[in-house]
Amino acid sequence: MIFPSKPHIALWLGLGAVGCMASYLPETAFFWRMLTGLAVGCALLDSFSSLRRPLLSVERTVHHNLPVSAWSRISLNIVNEGGHSLSLQLHDHCDADIRIRHQPCSVILPPNGKACVSYEVYPTRRGQFNFPGLDVFIDSPLRLWQKKSFLPCISETKVFPNFRKIRHYALLATHHNLSLMGIKRLTRRGEGNEFHQLREYRQGDSLQKIDWKATSRYRRLISKEYQDERDQQIIFVLDCGRRMHHAESGRSHLDQALSSILLLAHVAARQGDSVGFYSFGGTQKWVPPQKTENSVRTLLLAMYDLKSSTAASDYLRTARDLLALQTRRSLMVIVTGSRAEDHDDLLQMARQLRRRHLLVVADLREKILDETMQTPVAGFNGALRYQALQHYLGEREALLKQLRHHGIYTLDVTAEHLPPALVNSYLEIKSSGSL
Repeated sequence: MIFPSKPHIALWLGLGAVGCMASYLPETAFFWRMLTGLAVGCALLDSFSSLRRPLLSVERTVHHNLPVSAWSRISLNIVNEGGHSLSLQLHDHCDADIRIRHQPCSVILPPNGKACVSYEVYPTRRGQFNFPGLDVFIDSPLRLWQKKSFLPCISETKVFPNFRKIRHYALLATHHNLSLMGIKRLTRRGEGNEFHQLREYRQGDSLQKIDWKATSRYRRLISKEYQDERDQQIIFVLDCGRRMHHAESGRSHLDQALSSILLLAHVAARQGDSVGFYSFGGTQKWVPPQKTENSVRTLLLAMYDLKSSTAASDYLRTARDLLALQTRRSLMVIVTGSRAEDHDDLLQMARQLRRRHLLVVADLREKILDETMQTPVAGFNGALRYQALQHYLGEREALLKQLRHHGIYTLDVTAEHLPPALVNSYLEIKSSGSL
């Protein structure tokens, strides 16, 4: 497809203006006709030059795994296999759920030359995406025409929960700066109950830690060193019902919960624990707890296509299913977003599971609630809004008190503060030896 370029349109607009002047100045009419004839000749000659088929090849470089709600770079390698210089623009085809910036990409290719251009994509949902090809707009030699061509270049990629928090955590852990993520270093209330190693006695060690057999053998004081128990099981229970469809800052509660779960799964796997996953309310999936090098990757593959549904979550059925699926005592981390009409079922579910497992219930709170509480009350409508909000928060606090009364750990946080809150709760439980 060939169409006039912006300089071509500007040329004819200029000639039209000159023609208007020539109608008032007859002596310039001959000059205007010469310019018009010259422009027509150049346009026809330039159009014939642009009819030749360009010899182009393109290769796209895109990662097979992309994080959701994060910018990622995609590269395009263009090769001009012809003997003529080409000035062109590239526009890659993407799915409607992917935002794009730095497109179209402009490049000038010399004869038999090549170039690499890049742009960035921002997937707004998880799942599998295809890149079918790209549009190429080639300028004619005189820049009067543009030829549009489609170059097929098929690529596939999967968009996963945002796993970059794991990389960020690992980097901060290496530099001992986990406080930047809000993760606290807990002071131990006691000693772990799993033997780790023998070491020389240090000042301040209790007498109970001294290994007298090793002391007599080496003829110097030897102490026992313990560590937190390993080989424990962590089950992540994620609500995929209609409550988790709520979005803040362009990200749904479900996506933010998945990122938080992946981070805690990485931490738990590094602590030597097994991690499993169960989703309910929308897509129901069960990944039994496993302790392997690829346990976090297994969870990632199971989570990438989860979607929140419009159905109400069945907490009681979930409790029955989990008690049948997971018989060994474990730490169950339940992530949900409840309302007043859900509180009785959520409480009953937690009480049933608490008989066999240790529970952490993370009930996500909407960010707008905090913002509204900080807004000054103005007028009668503002007072009504404030009173309704106080009543709603009071119901949430009553539920959390009941859960804590049954020995259940609770988290009442916004989705953006969920990652450090989950990790801190896990580390506190490991340190206390409650599991």
